[in-house]
Amino acid sequence: MDRYICIHGHFYQPPRENPWLEEIELQDGAYPYHDWNERITAECYAPNAASRILDPEGKIIDIVNIYSKSSFNFGPTLLAWMARRKPDVYEKILEADRLSMRRFSGHGSAIAQAYNHMIMPLASRQDRQTQVIWGIKDFEKRFGRFPEGMWLPETAANAETLDVMAESGIKFTILSPRQAKRVRKMGMPENWEDVSGERIDATMPYLCRLPSGRQINIFFYNGPIAQEISFGKLLNNGENFARKLISAFGSHAGRPQLVNVATDGENYGHHHRFGDMALSYCFHFIESNNLAKITNYGEFLEKHPPTHAVEIFENSSWSCIHGVERWRSDCGCCSGMHGGWHQKWRKPLRNAMDRVKTQLDNLFVKEAPKYFRKHEDARNSYIDVIYDRSHANVEKFFKAHSRGNLGKEEIVKALSLLEMQRNAMLMYTSCGWFFDDVSGIEGVQIMQYASRALQYGEAVSGMKLEEGFIRSLSETLSNVYGNAAKVYEMYVKPSKTDLLRVGAHYSISSFFEEYNSHTDLFCYTAKSEAYEIKEAGKLKLATGKAVIRSNITWEEKRVNFAVLHLGDHNISGGAEDFIDDEDFMAMQDEMQRSFARGDMHEVIRLMDKHFGGVIYSIWHLFKDEQRKVLNHILHLTYESIETSYRQIYENHYPIMSLFHSLHVRLPRPFSAAAEYIVNTDLKRLFDNAERLDLQKLQSLVEEAVRWSLKIDSPTISYSISSWITSIMERIDHTPEDLSRFELIDNVFKLITPLALNLDLWKAQNMYFMISTEDLGRMKEKAKGGEGFAKRWLEAFKVLGYYLHIRIS
Repeated sequence: MDRYICIHGHFYQPPRENPWLEEIELQDGAYPYHDWNERITAECYAPNAASRILDPEGKIIDIVNIYSKSSFNFGPTLLAWMARRKPDVYEKILEADRLSMRRFSGHGSAIAQAYNHMIMPLASRQDRQTQVIWGIKDFEKRFGRFPEGMWLPETAANAETLDVMAESGIKFTILSPRQAKRVRKMGMPENWEDVSGERIDATMPYLCRLPSGRQINIFFYNGPIAQEISFGKLLNNGENFARKLISAFGSHAGRPQLVNVATDGENYGHHHRFGDMALSYCFHFIESNNLAKITNYGEFLEKHPPTHAVEIFENSSWSCIHGVERWRSDCGCCSGMHGGWHQKWRKPLRNAMDRVKTQLDNLFVKEAPKYFRKHEDARNSYIDVIYDRSHANVEKFFKAHSRGNLGKEEIVKALSLLEMQRNAMLMYTSCGWFFDDVSGIEGVQIMQYASRALQYGEAVSGMKLEEGFIRSLSETLSNVYGNAAKVYEMYVKPSKTDLLRVGAHYSISSFFEEYNSHTDLFCYTAKSEAYEIKEAGKLKLATGKAVIRSNITWEEKRVNFAVLHLGDHNISGGAEDFIDDEDFMAMQDEMQRSFARGDMHEVIRLMDKHFGGVIYSIWHLFKDEQRKVLNHILHLTYESIETSYRQIYENHYPIMSLFHSLHVRLPRPFSAAAEYIVNTDLKRLFDNAERLDLQKLQSLVEEAVRWSLKIDSPTISYSISSWITSIMERIDHTPEDLSRFELIDNVFKLITPLALNLDLWKAQNMYFMISTEDLGRMKEKAKGGEGFAKRWLEAFKVLGYYLHIRIS
């Protein structure tokens, strides 16, 4: 067959980690999920690892790992997060690459990506090299092989970027048809054909010869179909998607044709709900009707190498018709969501970042040779440490790159220099310039990375660097806040952290957490050396000392602390550098004696005295812990609110019934009380996986229907979905326990009137797994006349009905 199809998904999220904590903090906009990475994983990355193929009646007939049939790349920073937070999905992605190697003649479908989505043509050559090297090394460590191809962020390319990739051994990349300038048949050097304006034949690969003498293969994707996937309705129907792809084959008799499309992978589930299912059915339809051969770029390139050469437009990309101006000027490209807004901030923001980068690069060149034999090699190899920060691996890195045995302070400075370089590259993540204003979360994120890089630079050099950056930001206009310096003051500075603030967080949160002698706090470790707590009713005083250590740079600080909790959110604490035991004991003794006398004003005065007026409160806790503490503090308040609502609901139930019988709408105070209580009781009911009160559930559902109550659908759906998953896990472990089948079936029946949008993805996966492992065995037993097996099959069939699955 000479007709081939390849569908590429660029799966990527901008790095969202707090640069001082190396973890993503709570993002309320992603509710009910913790953060946007978690939400998009649930909506897209996980479903693509187990996508559903439906029959004409909408029942699931198969579950497939789409990644194994498509071409894909994942951003390295996203995979790093996924490996920590969603290891099951992460393993499915790695498994898909192994499966694809068997499917596609030894060529894996995964390709690498330049490390942190920096616009490569706007980067220095050193940064380009590091981005490519880090992208390759990260890929090798995760997928266990060298990548054949590499995705360029925003497909932004120029000859020098392609040359760096070719120099590193990359065979191919994927570009937009708009980026092709001219082509010629190989062996005919003078016969160049102008293909500008997206007129290139995208059904074959091309060879791009570079000024250095190196060369790289380029695939150009089908632009119109990619556009329809991203911004049209092509993903509404998998068969229509397949037919659209087939229609793109030309009349090029006698040569193989590749119809290939490349889009953001998030189209398949996040931007377009159930987009993954359209993709899986598209593959199913093409293969089952033998319309074309599904392939990936590596396999097609091996079987059908280029016959034509190509030249590209320098500094071009897929998401800016002006080249790469979207990341350095007010070119007119924007989201279109804010009419009247300008993007004049882009150029001065880029200039501000460039000035910071120049300062920090000069500092690195000056200081790094004191610690490394070849500082550029050490920087390029630092990805090995980022991937694995264990003590043994860091020592291995220094053994390979340092100038002899470094002392403790020298190691801290050496690691700080490398982290300075890492953050100075992260601050160029493309999303910071892509959207409409510098005050967006993406702009704030890259300013945080710049701030962190500057903080490392100041620690190593002793110079004041941040002030100049803020002055530059004051010249960067914002549509919302006037200028970027105000954005920096509001959203970046409050996030800045040092070891002393980590110590303050440790001391305040110790009222609400039971800490061990060694406690991990994000990317820090707190080692308790002394801790004492005194209580008087609801009043508490904690004093202690601890060693706070950065697990990134190995920097350590011993701190004293004292924290007073007056109840509720009234917390005051102080932390300072440890001086000596005598000073600590004096502080502790003074405060404890005043506390014992009940003189809280004196305790606060002493805190001011000993900690130099630097007092911390609940506002200085890191966001997740802050929310946890607030919920803890508000627990009693919630109980009081619930009691009040419950009294209204129960005491006035007869009058509510009268209103109902007279077909009169309930007064708002009554309906509000009923909604609060029914939603609270529904959520609480599903907190216990095994001891679910079905009679209570039936009563609550009837009440919701009777009073036409508004159900908190996101929260209740999330709770019930989690409960269903937990029961399915128990069924998976003990599949012959029919009581759980009956329990879950009864729940499905009872909640039907609520019309909830349940997430059954994990439950359906487990159902398929059980069908693979146990269904055949039970069928054989049922054929032999075993009564239990017959009952099991009937229960399994009913469960499949509620999970929307049809098993033959």
